[in-house]
Amino acid sequence: MISSIPPNAATAGLDLALIGNCAISALIDRRATVVWCCMPRFDGEPVFHSLIDSRDGPAPDGSFAVELENFARSEQAYDPGTAVLRTRLFDTAGECIEITDFAPRFFLRERPFRPAQFVRRVRPLVGHPRVRFTVRPRGDWGSAKPAVARGSNHLRFEIPSGNLRLTTSAPLTYVHAETCFSLQGPVSFFFGPDETLSGGIEETARDFEEQTLLYWRHWTRRLALPLQWQDAVIRSAITLKLCQFEETGAIVAAMTTSIPEAPHSQRNWDYRYCWLRDAFFVVRALNSLSEVGTMEDYLRWLNDIVRSSGGGHVQPLYGVALERDLTESVVPHLSGYRGMGPVRVGNQAFEHFQHDVYGNIVLGAAQAFHDHRLFRRADARDFVALEGMGEQAWRFHDQPDAGMWELRTRARVHTSSSLMCWAACDRLAKIAGVLGRPDRGEYWRERADVIRAKILEHSWSEKRQAFVESFDGKDLDAGVLLMAEVGFIDPRDSRFVKTVEALEANLCDGPFMRRYEAPDDFGKPETAFNVCSFWRIDALARIGRTQQAREIFESLLAHRNHVGLLSEDLAPTSGELWGNFPQTYSMVGVINGAVRLSAPWDVMV
Repeated sequence: MISSIPPNAATAGLDLALIGNCAISALIDRRATVVWCCMPRFDGEPVFHSLIDSRDGPAPDGSFAVELENFARSEQAYDPGTAVLRTRLFDTAGECIEITDFAPRFFLRERPFRPAQFVRRVRPLVGHPRVRFTVRPRGDWGSAKPAVARGSNHLRFEIPSGNLRLTTSAPLTYVHAETCFSLQGPVSFFFGPDETLSGGIEETARDFEEQTLLYWRHWTRRLALPLQWQDAVIRSAITLKLCQFEETGAIVAAMTTSIPEAPHSQRNWDYRYCWLRDAFFVVRALNSLSEVGTMEDYLRWLNDIVRSSGGGHVQPLYGVALERDLTESVVPHLSGYRGMGPVRVGNQAFEHFQHDVYGNIVLGAAQAFHDHRLFRRADARDFVALEGMGEQAWRFHDQPDAGMWELRTRARVHTSSSLMCWAACDRLAKIAGVLGRPDRGEYWRERADVIRAKILEHSWSEKRQAFVESFDGKDLDAGVLLMAEVGFIDPRDSRFVKTVEALEANLCDGPFMRRYEAPDDFGKPETAFNVCSFWRIDALARIGRTQQAREIFESLLAHRNHVGLLSEDLAPTSGELWGNFPQTYSMVGVINGAVRLSAPWDVMV
C-alpha cells in the first residue's frame, strides 16, 4: 500500500478515490467512507452526499462508513492497472482490516455487465478487530430520510427516487443497529437498486471481484503507453474511462457538483454533464494511447447531438441522455463542501453561445474518417452532417460569445472560439480529401484561410507582444496555447514563442498557471487551473524548452492526490486541490504531458 494517514488525522480535502463501472461511480475517502455516489447515473440525485454537506467534516448521514474501533491509521491504493480500490485500517493494537471497493464491470454472455451497484468486501487481516458499519443513504438531495425494511439478508431503503437495497453477509442485526462487533471473517456488501441477488453473497462478491480485476487488466494491457510515467498514464486513462456513461456514450466533465474553485469563492458549479469541449479532449487523449473504444461510444452520442441540431445552434453541454434543459438551481439545506456553499444543481452554461463548440464537434469526429480500426468508420453522410457544423463555425467565427471559460456577464470575440471555428473548417477540408471530394476540400480550405487571417490580424497585440484573449483586446488568456496543439501555427513562430513568454510572466506561479488575468463575474481567479499548467508544458516542449517542461510536469504529478487523481484547480501557495473532482481536463493533461515528453521505447528496448 502506498499512502497512509496517521492517528486522529482528519480526512479533509480531496483525498478521495474513484470507483465506477461506466454506469455509476462513488468517491471514497482515506478511511473507506463512501462520501459521494449518484444513482442510477452520474447526474442523478446523490444517495450518498456527505461530501457536499461537510461543514464539520463528512457526517454520518449521507455516507457509508466502515469504522474500526480504536482506529490508528490507514493505507489506501488501487490494485495496479484496475479500478479496484483497497483500503487498510489499523487500530492501536496493530489489528487490521482490509476493505475492497469496486463497481462490477466485465463481459457476461458476450455483453458488457455494468450494474448500477457497487460492492464492498471487508476482511480481517490481523487479529479480531471490532468494526461498525454505518449505512445512511438519503434521498432528495439529503432531505429525505428513508424508511428501512429488513429482509433475510438485506435492508431496503425507501427513498422518493426509487428503493435501494443493501445485501450483505454481515450480521444484519448489527448492521441495521450500527452496533460495533468483532469481525471474525470476511463479509461483503452489495449496494444498488432493490433487486434480488441470484447467487450466494460471498461467492458472488468473490466472482465479481475476480472478473472485474481481469477486465481492467485486459483493458490496461491494450493501451499504447509511453515509456515513462506509465503508472500515472494508466491511472489517468482508467479515470477518463470511468467518466463515460457508456449506455449513451456521453462523457461527463467531472463526477461532482459544487466543489468550489477556490475557498469561499462561490465559484461552485455542477460538472456532471457532457461538455462537447471537454469530451473532445478526453477522446483525443485516449486515442493517443490507442484506446479508440471510448471515441466510438462517444460518437454515438455526438451523432445524435449533430443530427438533432438540424445544422443550427448547438449547446456547449447536454445531459448524459441528451437532455437540453439543465436549469440551474441551489439546494439551500446543504452546507456545501467544507461548509462552502452554495450547492448547485444544473448549469446555466447550457443557455450560452460558445462558438468553439462547432470546432470541438468536428475535431471529436475527425479521426473516425481516417482510422481503419473502427467498427464503424465515418462516411459521406456523416460528412454532410458535419458540414452543417462547419457552416455554423463560419457564421460565428468573428461574433461575440461567452468563450470557453463561460463568462456569464460579458461577451467578446474570443480568440479560442475563433480558433476552434478555424479548426472545424480545416478538418473538414482534410476529411473532404479522404472522401475524394476536392470541391468541398477547396471550399473549406478557403474558409479556414479567411478565419486564420482574421485571427492573426485581430488577436495579436503589439503592445502585449502576445496573442490575446479576444479580437483587438489586451488581456492574456491561457486558451491561446491551443493554437499549437490544433495545428494553427508553427510553435517556433516568434509570435507564439513570445505569447508563451508573456503568459509565463503574467499568469504563472511557479509551475502553476491561471486561466486569464482579467477579472470575471467573481473577481480575479485565485487558483491555478490545472489543465492550463499542462497546456504550458505542451507549449514549452513544442518550442524547444523540453527540460523545463519535464521539470514542471514532475512538479504537477507530485501534486496529484494519494491515488494519482487531480481536481480542476490548485492553490499555488498550499498545493491544495480545489474544484470538481476528478476533473477530466486535468487527467487529460497527465496523459498528454507524458506522451509529449517521454523518451522513446527504442532507447530501452
